[in-house]
Amino acid sequence: MAKLNRNGVEIYYEVHGSGPPLILTHGYSSTSAMWQGQIEALSQRHKLILWDMRGHGQSDYPDDPDAYSEALTVGDIAALLDAAGADKAIVGGLSLGGYMSLAFHRAHPERVRALLIIDTGPGFKKDDARDVWNKRARETGDRFDREGLEVLRSLSAERASVTHRNARGLALAARGMLAQRDARVIESLPGIQVPALVVVGADDTPFLAASDYMAAKIPGAQKAVIPNAGHAVNIDQPQAFIAAVLPFLDGLEAGAPGKTAP
Repeated sequence: MAKLNRNGVEIYYEVHGSGPPLILTHGYSSTSAMWQGQIEALSQRHKLILWDMRGHGQSDYPDDPDAYSEALTVGDIAALLDAAGADKAIVGGLSLGGYMSLAFHRAHPERVRALLIIDTGPGFKKDDARDVWNKRARETGDRFDREGLEVLRSLSAERASVTHRNARGLALAARGMLAQRDARVIESLPGIQVPALVVVGADDTPFLAASDYMAAKIPGAQKAVIPNAGHAVNIDQPQAFIAAVLPFLDGLEAGAPGKTAP
């Protein structure tokens, strides 16, 4: 458990185990605590790096709206890998964390050994679809400004128990990190040349089509659908999640991605 200073913004992170580096990024309005159930299994053979995005959890909550962006988040991931002594890593995350993992690959493909994309959307090619998403992101930010952290209770069981220090950071993160500016990430999918595993909960209806799209567009990507799981697939079905992910990770060490559940 440590803090990394990024131009005056303290970023909380923790490192578990040793071996090939694996960094996981949580979803919007969640924290690194969402991976608690996976630490033991994943850290047995990997150096597992978990962290709280800016405006979340134990990281800082800067007041400047310009301190929240996709580019800064990608920079945070790069700095965390540097701090952990990892030139290259398996990069993954859930929802916004998965999107930022794809954005990190687009910016730093030479630092990505493999991708683990969980209950994630890759963005939008069409401006009108992106506008709808961004309107929802802005409304989420406005709601946090109005109602404070009480908003978390209505989002999901997983996020109702999450610890944040204030709602202002979550509001700014919604507008600066959850909202999207362009189609660069989704358009980068066909150029991905590292092994990729796309994981989705069978009941995570809003993200099923996006997961199919990513599995089809990323060359050689594998996909695992976890039954009886929603958006927080690793929390809803922790054993099934690990059973899908470990063969993929073990396959990387064996020189080829392992087979996963269909």
